[in-house]
Amino acid sequence: MRIRDRDALVRGGERRAHALAIIEAGISAVLPENVIRNAVKLDGDIFTVSGCRYDLSGYRHVFIAGGGKASGTMAAEMERLLDGRIAGGIVIDRYEAAIQTKVVKTVRASHPLPDESGVRGMRAMRDMLKAAGKGDLVVFLISGGGSALMPCPAPGVTLEDITRLTDMLLKSGATIAEINCVRKHLSQSKGGRIPGWTGGADVLSLIVSDVVGDDPGFIASGPTAPDDTTYADALSVLEKYRLTDNAPPRIVSHIKAGVSGNVPETPKPGDPAFDRVTNVVIASGIVALKAAARKAESLGYCPVILGSRIKGESKDVGLVHAGIAAECLASGHPAEPPAAILSGGETTVTVHGRGKGGRNQEFVLGYLRDYPPGTTVISVDTDGIDGATDACGAIADETTLKRAAARGLSVDRALDANDAAPFFQALGDLVYTGPTGTNVSDLRCVLVPGPR
Repeated sequence: MRIRDRDALVRGGERRAHALAIIEAGISAVLPENVIRNAVKLDGDIFTVSGCRYDLSGYRHVFIAGGGKASGTMAAEMERLLDGRIAGGIVIDRYEAAIQTKVVKTVRASHPLPDESGVRGMRAMRDMLKAAGKGDLVVFLISGGGSALMPCPAPGVTLEDITRLTDMLLKSGATIAEINCVRKHLSQSKGGRIPGWTGGADVLSLIVSDVVGDDPGFIASGPTAPDDTTYADALSVLEKYRLTDNAPPRIVSHIKAGVSGNVPETPKPGDPAFDRVTNVVIASGIVALKAAARKAESLGYCPVILGSRIKGESKDVGLVHAGIAAECLASGHPAEPPAAILSGGETTVTVHGRGKGGRNQEFVLGYLRDYPPGTTVISVDTDGIDGATDACGAIADETTLKRAAARGLSVDRALDANDAAPFFQALGDLVYTGPTGTNVSDLRCVLVPGPR
């Protein structure tokens, strides 16, 4: 995986080049072809993953199914690994994905807002899985973005309703966990309902996590995992963000019917449907961070991983990272410069303006509000797409504020309007990779220079 237009982004700055190399190393470590080759092994008929052992000679059929931003790449790698053993398969990936599969059908659909192509893909997937049964193995490939890419609306709820509510939740500042809690209770597939389609087949889910904490119940809204949340929780999310009056009436009615017990709840822990289900997280943000740290160390930096579970308002998280970098410069804590401060997780943007951008670009803007001299900051979405843009994030250093001032650009104005993309585009500081074929949420790096 290579970042595009590296020379233009580097501009002769060594730390910029280092920041790009560190990010590339982190993303490369979680590309599906790499994580599947590391986590999944086939020795004759024996298929193993993370200590789970499957004798393929004992199965009638092996099916591949799933969805998410990494599903196409994962399916292609499974085709390579299980050459000639796959009876059929369907995965749903986004329109921008370029990967081609042979045996497994790849359906293209919309993200972050679901569309009818995703609905049709789920109908086809359900038909295929309902043909499975005892003696079959279903390998379900799950990755971030699966919530939108695998829509299967509950009876009485339309896709248009779900799309409208998803847009409202995204703009409200709701966390991905809160959004997925609501989506689980508007679906026939999310929240652990997929195993009920498989007729008693063994189900092995291979998961690339984009969720803070790596809980299979929240990744892609947990299609093969028990659901701890309830209709009451979903209603609380709508109430928290004051959406009950403006949300589509069919959705509010459906959720309230669930609260009253008139609509069946999602399957809970202990449900027999999960007796033959195994969920395995094969890649996550911490894997990317550890690889990024190794690269940073090889370049002469002391790496500090703040964590893979960082949440909060993007601009505020950026400001906190600036404070940590300033402390490094002032006192040598939490690391003696030259240092690389690394973090992951998923921040949120509460939209007030009508601008264009994404949470990673807004993070960098937030960092620039209290810029520590001499530092370099980069933040990207590991899937290659940040918000409603075709950039994956942004990079900035001491030259960014100087060039912005020369062009009459204001960090504060851009933040007030949620207009990060035009700000960084004008400066040539947007970072592009294109769709990476993976998704472990965000990856951030701050490089703090050592003594001159």
